[in-house]
Amino acid sequence: MRFNHITLSVTDLERSKAFYHMLGLIQIVDSPPRYARFQFPDGDATLSVEVTGDPLGVTASAQLYFECDALDETVAALKSKGLEFEQEPTDMVYRWREARLHDPDGYDVRLYYAGDNRLNPPWKIKEA
Repeated sequence: MRFNHITLSVTDLERSKAFYHMLGLIQIVDSPPRYARFQFPDGDATLSVEVTGDPLGVTASAQLYFECDALDETVAALKSKGLEFEQEPTDMVYRWREARLHDPDGYDVRLYYAGDNRLNPPWKIKEA
């Protein structure tokens, strides 16, 4: 099994497209006024944004993790484009270096570098 994509429910398509363009995603589908899809610069996973107009006003929650080999430099470049971060790159207790911001609809976006700790942390379950 391979991860393919995630679709986020958003309130303003153009605003969301601008945000994910600024993060460096490559737009591959544009179906205004409702839908857009992006490919990540590395790998083949994609992210979609869709204006759903949920009549119940139910808001979903998600944390989006974007791995960056040069985290500090990436954050500096994004800040120079006007993005505001709630957390600067910080060494976390779980051995990842992580910066945090929110997209225009409030989704929690985390840029991080984990190196080998992403798949092989010291607390990894030992194989049987």
